[in-house]
Amino acid sequence: MMSATKKKLTTSAMIASIASEGQETISAPFGHALVEVAKKNANIVGLTADLAKYTDLHIFRDEFPQRFYQMGMAEQLLLASAGGMAKTGLVPFVTSYAVFATRRAFDFIHQVIAEEHLNVKICAALPGLTTGYGPSHQACEDLALMRAIPNMMVIDPCDAVEIEQIVPVIAEYQGPVYMRLLRGRVPKVLDKYNYQFKLGKAQLIKTGKDVLFVSTGLMTMRVLEAAEALEKEQIDVGVLHVPTIKPLDTETILKEIGSQPNRLIVSAENHTIIGGLSEALSLTLMNNGLGQINYKQITLPDAFLDAGALPTLHERYGISLDRICTQIKQWLK
Repeated sequence: MMSATKKKLTTSAMIASIASEGQETISAPFGHALVEVAKKNANIVGLTADLAKYTDLHIFRDEFPQRFYQMGMAEQLLLASAGGMAKTGLVPFVTSYAVFATRRAFDFIHQVIAEEHLNVKICAALPGLTTGYGPSHQACEDLALMRAIPNMMVIDPCDAVEIEQIVPVIAEYQGPVYMRLLRGRVPKVLDKYNYQFKLGKAQLIKTGKDVLFVSTGLMTMRVLEAAEALEKEQIDVGVLHVPTIKPLDTETILKEIGSQPNRLIVSAENHTIIGGLSEALSLTLMNNGLGQINYKQITLPDAFLDAGALPTLHERYGISLDRICTQIKQWLK
């Protein structure tokens, strides 16, 4: 029987915020950051495929209506047009859901944008398991797809603070970028650690002698919570945040892992085990003679995931706070 104090999940939880209860958030950090950058750079334009409101690009649209392009529900046209605009010297920021940008328009990203190294920034919402609407909307393979494209910079931000820092950096970077996008009311976490995003760099957020998480995206937020919870049980946990998946900062990763080689090393990502950070880390360890370390992965499975309420799905697929803590304690036995 359900406890009277436990809130019943509703279907709206399928698109619930990823913020923990009581966690501070920032509204539409991407949209507001893009506006600030666009005030200084008249070449920045915004394009979307009927999803301005749902990717926070409506903030930019309202501020710069003459620099906003609504392309309709035509993702291939969206990305091809962005490539053409980039050839004229514009800096297109393109938004859509990650499934539509990567799966529907893959060939256009590959041939029109990446092969010619065009200056297009693809900012894709609903990455991984941030929606409960099933495989049609869950972009669990997007990092694998984008990592496979030559010339493509691939970024998975942790929170609102990092998104605000990333936008001006990628606006200055010359070349194609794929960035996973957290939208709406986005948790604010990294400000507590005096964090500053550096393109292409991994950064140690927290030290720990028992476990080192090598994490990216919203899973950095989740493992920082896990680190606090595990400390209450005398388990000392470190967190190495890897926002740039490609190119991978192998130098920093190998340095941090090598500094205490007897720790449990755990990669954590909101993505299938195939083709994302965990696979890239496995290859890095093997190629550098570290294949025998105690290395585990917390990822989404190689499967079509269920539809349902997000809290239920995070628990089911092992990326909830409780499941992470339980798994770490089992691995340390």
